[in-house]
Amino acid sequence: MTIILASFIVFAAAFGFVIYETTKVTVAVTLDGQEKMVKTHAATIEDLLEDLEISLHSEDYVFPAANTEVKDNLEVVWEPAKQVQMVEGSEKKQVWTTAETVEEFLKEQKISLNEYDKVQPEINTAVKDDLTIQIDKAFSLKLVDGGQEKEAWSTSTTVADFLLQQGIALRDLDRVEPKLDETVKEDTVVNVIRVEKVTDVVEEPINFAVVTKKDSSLAKGTEKVVSSGQEGRVKKEYEVVLENGKEVSRKLLNETTLQEKKDKVVAVGTKAITQTVSRGTASGNVSKEFNVTSTAYTANCNGCSGRTATGLNLHANPNAKVIAVDPRVIPLGTKVYVEGYGYAVAADTGSAIKGNKIDVFFATKSEAYRWGRRTVKIKILE
Repeated sequence: MTIILASFIVFAAAFGFVIYETTKVTVAVTLDGQEKMVKTHAATIEDLLEDLEISLHSEDYVFPAANTEVKDNLEVVWEPAKQVQMVEGSEKKQVWTTAETVEEFLKEQKISLNEYDKVQPEINTAVKDDLTIQIDKAFSLKLVDGGQEKEAWSTSTTVADFLLQQGIALRDLDRVEPKLDETVKEDTVVNVIRVEKVTDVVEEPINFAVVTKKDSSLAKGTEKVVSSGQEGRVKKEYEVVLENGKEVSRKLLNETTLQEKKDKVVAVGTKAITQTVSRGTASGNVSKEFNVTSTAYTANCNGCSGRTATGLNLHANPNAKVIAVDPRVIPLGTKVYVEGYGYAVAADTGSAIKGNKIDVFFATKSEAYRWGRRTVKIKILE
């Protein structure tokens, strides 16, 4: 009986085991990318994963859903969620994801990038636990290079890195505003000032001076050029600083005289002219007398220099008795007596003074107007 009973128990256990095994369903399970076939009595996928000692997390990817009934030949996919840190600008947050790569993670988070945005690490990097994903969104700013303005895009970085991204090379003297270690922000204006030093060699004139010397042999108010002046020449070498092609400073480095200047020397008369006015008939020797047509002029007319043909300065000698003559009739320097005017000197000429015609000098226009035009007798004195 004992043997029979033992045999029955063994038979029952074996039969039960066969029945248990033959009633299992076969399921194709993909666990974190690894595929295998599993026979199970689990009622749901959640039970199946529990049987496989997998702790299901709410962010894990399970397909079909965890409460799906397990049937024969069912295909089950489980991808465990990974926790990563996403940094976008100044915002940081922990995110659970089942994405395989950074690119898939960005799509999962519905983050779109343009060509100027930056992501670290690269988008084909595999996502792992505790991975930090840095997203830097680009913004527009203004770049002025050597005076030429253009719009540029950048992420929040230093001015130096921004210029490197833009392919802008700086020379030793160039200046940048803001400074290279400052951070660029939206609407920042990065100004690259191109600075260069050049040498400029020019020739410049040296103006001569006018030197006056008193001459007692010349009548007072009379000037005579003793020697003409001549400009000199000097070569100057400058260091010129240009900013964006425009000169901002000039420093003299060297100066060489190429030709010395020669000052102009002018003799100024100091001899006083003594003139006597007489209302009666002329005294002294008269060599000739005749009638002439006379007009009057002043030193203040339009186009008048105030200096006579013989060099007498009428502005300096307003009381001088001077007449303008035709030198073919009355030579310059001749002393005369003019009826109604007095003793005078033939010291001037005029384009309208031809033949027997004279022009008498007065200090003021009112005196000249009073004289008007008249015929007078003139006497030539020896």
